[in-house]
Amino acid sequence: MSDPIQEAILARLSKADPQGLGKASIEPAEVAKFLQPEQWQRVLPKVKTAALGMMRQGQLVITKKGKAIDPARMKGVIRLRLPTADERAAMPVAPGDADGA
Repeated sequence: MSDPIQEAILARLSKADPQGLGKASIEPAEVAKFLQPEQWQRVLPKVKTAALGMMRQGQLVITKKGKAIDPARMKGVIRLRLPTADERAAMPVAPGDADGA
């Protein structure tokens, strides 16, 4: 992974949830402030876009009021967290991701 925004999201999540259990979440603004402390508001839309892509790849879960949300309804205050073991198990396998493909 070479996207600095995605790397920052994963770095902040690993601090919040060091065991990777999907029990702690972060705000996208926290990542934006980490990347660009003085003008974080300019980076925030890019952080949300990167998070959306990561969610589609199964790397994280976008939540609102503690519950996973449909990305089409992503507006207002959201949080990001790693998927739980159950959520990982329920994710569909993308073509080419299966062993031997």
